[in-house]
Amino acid sequence: MTTIGFIGSGNIGGTVARLAVAAGYDVVISNSRGPETLQDFADELGPKARAATAAEAAAAGDIVVVSVPFKVFAQLPVDELAGKVVLDTNNYYPQRDGHFEALDTGELTSAQLEQQALGSARVVKVFNNLWSGHLGALARPAGADDRSALPIAGDDMAAKQTATEFLDTIGYDAVDAGTLADSWRQEVGTPVYGPPYGSYGELPGTAAPAAVIREALDAAKR
Repeated sequence: MTTIGFIGSGNIGGTVARLAVAAGYDVVISNSRGPETLQDFADELGPKARAATAAEAAAAGDIVVVSVPFKVFAQLPVDELAGKVVLDTNNYYPQRDGHFEALDTGELTSAQLEQQALGSARVVKVFNNLWSGHLGALARPAGADDRSALPIAGDDMAAKQTATEFLDTIGYDAVDAGTLADSWRQEVGTPVYGPPYGSYGELPGTAAPAAVIREALDAAKR
């Protein structure tokens, strides 16, 4: 079975880890504070989960979910992520991350900066446009009438296919939002960020099928 590594195991990372374990994946979770601080969470997830360092999680994962504050992207373990599919959940918040001129001017997207830093890793932007509560609550089996979709963006078609297959197994359809240069369409403040899935903090949320997500992506303006 494919192993999913997690660099960052907070709200989004932790929710994806729960969904992955429920779908039968082995997971290796990590955070910035050390594996000992994640032992209770690993125990909660069960025998298919273990806690490790970020480098160990990156090395172990066939797919690696990166869910850390954007400002620390340059500290990611580049060698261990080489050639791997990296699912980038990060958002750029200047008030938290400081200012990056290339992002403020629209010259690049945060996913492009992360791709530049990671070299041969194959970055796919996903999981960054909804609240973790909705992410956990709206997962549905394939073919369900109320199945939701998530936008994905990336420059590597094979990596996007891998991401699509992973989403399918954990309960979501995927909508191709284009390249990493196009990933601004699923960032903070765009129509696909948040509201398609319901109001923040309110569960269970609202099903957002692929057609709704495509419409929201098409409505994005810079």
